Amino acid sequence: MFMLQLFSLFSYGIIAYQDVRDREVTWIWFPLLGISLGLVHGLQVGFFVFAYAAITNLMLTSSILLMLWAVVRYILKKPFLNVSFGLGDLLFLYAMALGFPTMTYVYLLVASLIFSLVAFIPMKLFLKVNTVPMAGLMGLFLMAITLLSLLPGAPSLYAY
Repeated sequence: MFMLQLFSLFSYGIIAYQDVRDREVTWIWFPLLGISLGLVHGLQVGFFVFAYAAITNLMLTSSILLMLWAVVRYILKKPFLNVSFGLGDLLFLYAMALGFPTMTYVYLLVASLIFSLVAFIPMKLFLKVNTVPMAGLMGLFLMAITLLSLLPGAPSLYAY
């Protein structure tokens, strides 16, 4: 289990590095991250609880993305994928959905999105970037949360 968590940390790091540097992440890291997060989640809570949480998280993520797509397409009148929202960001959200119980996923999703927004403000000022490396910044946030959860006495990310 510890090796899977280390692999998840490594995947978060690679995704963060590639996304912040070039806004291009090698696609294979997303399914590898999803598999490692899903395995850790499944081993922590059991198959049936994992399956229920994963399906709930995937439906929640799809609903959010569908609403975002509708706003971008019909109100902003812009293309959605790779213009308003990156494919890597979409894949990252789906990989993340496999990794945590539903309430933990919601908290981590909201917190990592807020972190990405707050972290992007100084990036925009100092690095002159125009697009948010959302998957990369979310990866950095989840990397920190995962490391903190490994400390003795830290609350479990998989508690119900």
